[in-house]
Amino acid sequence: MKNILLALDMLIACAITLIVLLQRGDSGGALGIGGGGGGLFSARGRANFLTRTTAILAALFFAVSLSLAYVSKKDRPTSIIETIEQKQNQELQNEELQNSEQKNQPETQEDTPLAQ
Repeated sequence: MKNILLALDMLIACAITLIVLLQRGDSGGALGIGGGGGGLFSARGRANFLTRTTAILAALFFAVSLSLAYVSKKDRPTSIIETIEQKQNQELQNEELQNSEQKNQPETQEDTPLAQ
């Protein structure tokens, strides 16, 4: 789920960047897309379309970013105390596992060194 949200967030960020670059600024457009009103949109209509598209993409970007933060938060402990308790529980489980493994091993007689 995190990967899907992250990919969607990146795509929306790229789309916002492209839409902003398409908008006409003081210099006449960063990508050189300007010109007369003979195209699909008039100058005013295109500006309104790009402005609305930017606003919609920005709202989507915020929504996806907040969703990503919420999903990521669910995986982490909420406090430092919980983190310490989890580590202590893991250490106790590891010790118990080692103790049970030692009990299950057959006892062998240790070799005694030969007297010289």
